[in-house]
Amino acid sequence: MSSRPLIAPWRLRLRFGLRNGRLTAAWGLLILLVWLALALFAPWVAPYDPIAQNTDFSLLGPSLAHPFGTDNYGRDILSRVIWGARIDLQLAIIGVIFPFMIGTFVGAVSGYIGGRFDSVCMRVIDVILAFPFLVLMLAIMAILGPGLKSFYIAMALVGWVSYARLIRSQILVLKESDFALAAKSLGFGHGRILFRHLLPNAMFGSIVFSMSDAVLVLLNGAAVSYLGLGVQPPTAEWGTMVAEGQAFITTAWWICTFPGLAIVTLAMGFSLLADGVAQVLGDRS
Repeated sequence: MSSRPLIAPWRLRLRFGLRNGRLTAAWGLLILLVWLALALFAPWVAPYDPIAQNTDFSLLGPSLAHPFGTDNYGRDILSRVIWGARIDLQLAIIGVIFPFMIGTFVGAVSGYIGGRFDSVCMRVIDVILAFPFLVLMLAIMAILGPGLKSFYIAMALVGWVSYARLIRSQILVLKESDFALAAKSLGFGHGRILFRHLLPNAMFGSIVFSMSDAVLVLLNGAAVSYLGLGVQPPTAEWGTMVAEGQAFITTAWWICTFPGLAIVTLAMGFSLLADGVAQVLGDRS
């Protein structure tokens, strides 16, 4: 008869969840680090100037000299993909930071104060959510004009609502918890209770959501660049490269295929990291 001690089922689930979650997060982090390294060291890694044109080498297929081929202007696709990582990582990160900060503040204050202020905030959120996300973004960018600054402003004006709803729902639950009531009975101020006790415990879901939201921001950035409202040529950006290559999809498939694969792999990195962190935090809780 075996003398090995029995392990409770919940301990087995926790152990498996942590291992599986950490492995998923590790793969996602590895993908992001690879792209980050390529973006940081693009001047030394990219074999050619990403905007240098040479029509003598236009529409060359993948080869040893140009592993990803060249576009209709003779620009090296590999170099443009590597340099484009700088812009697209910037889009994904900055495009999440501002909505995260605005939504977290508004949702926390709205959930804690309640009353008329909470009702007004929820009506504003309902109005914004009544419009399709991308359509509203495009309308704002059409008013502000094309460019990265317009994209970040549009993301901040539209994207904060998801974070506000998530944080508000957590604050509504936490403000009735024992530790919050104890803090009130000790005479702590509302600001201290909200920002030092409630908000840190309410942000785990938002942090995980922000990693998944980076995928949506990345795809939206590629979409607006594809439509001509984002990064303007000749700057190397993956969405713009896909747009430029659509006219040659049957004769020079590599022009839009490799930037598209770059978008997919970067989005996969953010998605895997978000799933892994969610598994670890969920199992620990």
